[in-house]
Amino acid sequence: MNLTAENLSAIRGEQTIFSNVSFSLKSGDLLLVTGTNGSGKSTLLRVIAGLLHTFSGKIELSGDDQPIQHQCHYLGHQNVLKPTMSVEENLDFWRKYCGSPDDEIEIALEKVGLAGVQDIPAGYLSAGQKRRIAIARLLVTKRTLWLVDEPTAALDAKSEKMFADILQTHLEKGGIAIAATHQPLGIKTAQKLDMDAHQADFPLEKGEFL
Repeated sequence: MNLTAENLSAIRGEQTIFSNVSFSLKSGDLLLVTGTNGSGKSTLLRVIAGLLHTFSGKIELSGDDQPIQHQCHYLGHQNVLKPTMSVEENLDFWRKYCGSPDDEIEIALEKVGLAGVQDIPAGYLSAGQKRRIAIARLLVTKRTLWLVDEPTAALDAKSEKMFADILQTHLEKGGIAIAATHQPLGIKTAQKLDMDAHQADFPLEKGEFL
């Protein structure tokens, strides 16, 4: 499977967020998206996930007939956990919503170091525990492409290593991952994309808005 992007540009209002972004990834590849705050790291992930439109350029995922939206996990800044529901209920919702179940919930919780918390309401967990539950969401449903935004935010050093191991396993199974991050994720073979190099504003024609 291959993911390619050609000359992507994104605009919000009348401001260019980024322009001329291109990359090519194959099964087993990780792309680290770096750059200063406001350089468009999060916007790029949302564009790839289909949550925002591009102003120009194209994105293609070859090797599968389904659109990218049906093949990707998007893990943003928010953990997307309903606080009054138990951990198990939250994960079960995403498992059923996304389809293609993979790991059992209990196994996923063990992998993120939270075995035994499935009956606890998500709102009772610490920030680090909530982030690990969000990572467990990547495991309970099989998706080829992971789009993760600051995935190790709120994690301690031990949990950062845990995520690196989970990510490495995903890549070894033929998955693809794109991570917007200020931190290295422990994958030595990762490609890098510096969004600071794609900050070139250009004028809009009258009436053109994103």
